[in-house]
Amino acid sequence: MAPDPGLVRFRISLRAVLGIALAVALAELFGLSLVASITAGLAALLALFTVADPTVRRQAVTTALLPTVGFPVLALATLLHDAPALRDLTWLLVVFAGVYARRWGPRGHALGIFAFMQFFVTQFLHALPAQLPELYAAVALALLAAGAVRFGAWCIERRVPPPAAPAPLPGSGLARATTRQAVQATAACAIALAAGQLISHDRWYWAVGTAWWIFVNTASRGETLVRGFRRVLGTVTGIAAGFLIAVPLGGAPAPTALLVAVCVFGIFYTAPLSYSWMMLFVTVMAGLLYGLLGVLHPGLLLLRFQETAVGAIGAAIGVALLPVTTHAATNAWIERAVTCVHTCTTAAARRLAGDPAADPAPHARELEVLLGRVRLSLAPLVHPLSPLRARKGRARRVLALLDDCAREIRGLAAVAADRDASHDARLAAAAWRVEAAVHALVPPTRPLPAEATAAADGVPQHHPGAETALGHLHGLEQALVDLAAPLRTSPRAPLVPAA
Repeated sequence: MAPDPGLVRFRISLRAVLGIALAVALAELFGLSLVASITAGLAALLALFTVADPTVRRQAVTTALLPTVGFPVLALATLLHDAPALRDLTWLLVVFAGVYARRWGPRGHALGIFAFMQFFVTQFLHALPAQLPELYAAVALALLAAGAVRFGAWCIERRVPPPAAPAPLPGSGLARATTRQAVQATAACAIALAAGQLISHDRWYWAVGTAWWIFVNTASRGETLVRGFRRVLGTVTGIAAGFLIAVPLGGAPAPTALLVAVCVFGIFYTAPLSYSWMMLFVTVMAGLLYGLLGVLHPGLLLLRFQETAVGAIGAAIGVALLPVTTHAATNAWIERAVTCVHTCTTAAARRLAGDPAADPAPHARELEVLLGRVRLSLAPLVHPLSPLRARKGRARRVLALLDDCAREIRGLAAVAADRDASHDARLAAAAWRVEAAVHALVPPTRPLPAEATAAADGVPQHHPGAETALGHLHGLEQALVDLAAPLRTSPRAPLVPAA
């Protein structure tokens, strides 16, 4: 029911179904086994789901690089199948390297996930060394199929560039979020691996997969715990759906293939909005694939829940090591969003003053991405089950004010795009007041020029575009001033409503 402007999510989801279907069809056409065909489908899904570079060219390069990490991991996972201790240690090293690689942005993130999932898929399918050549062929065909659909037949990104992911929070050593998460995820997966094997010697890898995915796209202790809750919730509902759908189907090829396609569409369509809904579709798809392999039964779905719960508990324990608190992570993202507001305001004021090189539009898009990251960081505090009423009220107030800022920035950017909007001396004064409000929240790296406001004073040239821009600047100033209350007072104190 969520808005989908331009049907972008719908088209990306439908493209994913086509790309994965093509990958499986090629594997079948080349006479590969069922295990290899499933490997091809999952490889195509990962390539289409995880590669999120800001440009089409970089996306294509990242897709081409996936085998450089996938093939060695596939080889290790299959060759170490009969050496459990060495296999487990190797997988934990892959976990650490995969999370550590996130410091290199979207490409490192995608390569890390692909490497981990190649190890996971090998355990899922119980692949053996003799199958390695056809697994390589399946992955190669899958990436060719995914690339042909994504960059050739249906390149949605050429018309609608994806928003660039915000750079990770700065730091070095253990102060860097990606380093801390690498340690946390490795510890969590080690706990999940040990506990999962106590529950089942055959399906223990589900616990490791749960612990790993809970750490994807999280940066604080609160985010990780909320994601773990949502994963368990999505898995439980997916198991219930599996009892109604996958078990009665019994692995019948044609209806199973159709329902897997529906699940793939659901995964891509709901992933940006709801982790619980995405996990429901993932769980149903896993049950359908087990049906194809001829091993599905009600007890297996119950085991899936047990392993998921164990993985979530492992993640909760792992996140306690070197924790990044929700408060610290949230403040850092809010400061970046407020700084982006200032950058966009400055660019808009310069554009309205006649500087054709100044363009606030890219900064406005960056602000939307940063606000998405702020919402993710604040999710633990605004969660319905959060018992911290004072902090929940503050978090909601911060989100509302930042949404106000984003709305004013969008309006300001639209006015700045008007070629006829001319310089108005009042714009400079209003822009400097916004800058002063920003600096009250985020200490400036340079002193505010004392003469700036005085130089901006003068007789204004009234222009409709300038009048609208002034309205947006005044709205920004008020929202930034109001942000001082929830951000600069004790998070545990009741928030006094704004007058």
